[in-house]
Amino acid sequence: MTQTLNLTINGTARAIALDDPRATLLDVLRERIGLTGTKKGCDRGQCGACTVLIDGRRMNACLALALSHDGASITTVEGLAQGCDLHPVQAAFIRHDGFQCGYCTPGQIMSAIALIAEGEAGLDPERVREGMSGNLCRCAAYAGITEAVLDATRTMKGNAA
Repeated sequence: MTQTLNLTINGTARAIALDDPRATLLDVLRERIGLTGTKKGCDRGQCGACTVLIDGRRMNACLALALSHDGASITTVEGLAQGCDLHPVQAAFIRHDGFQCGYCTPGQIMSAIALIAEGEAGLDPERVREGMSGNLCRCAAYAGITEAVLDATRTMKGNAA
């Protein structure tokens, strides 16, 4: 039995026909929509490479059944830049070498955006590291990631003032 999944993905409303009610949001985004920025790392919710924002909250897309998020607003890394203008977190990752191989970067960036929005870490490097601990980097670019999050936090606070 085919079911229709209605999502707003990066600002665009989409109706997606699903034949399998067990499809994860990760598989729908990558295989049905073609948004491959969201990576399939461990496929068990342990690495954070598949982190997306669902109604503004970070979530591992590999653990989210797509149908359970019918009507949700999904933001992926592809939905951040406005033309040639990068999101402040994306720009900070570049400035601070917050990546090496880049595989984890989309999930790291999405998690950082949510962490900043949550306002729990502020400008405390230890709290940033703790808040980002669900996102693993096999290249160990953690120092650059932390600096990027702190820089983007300062930039985004300055833009909000």
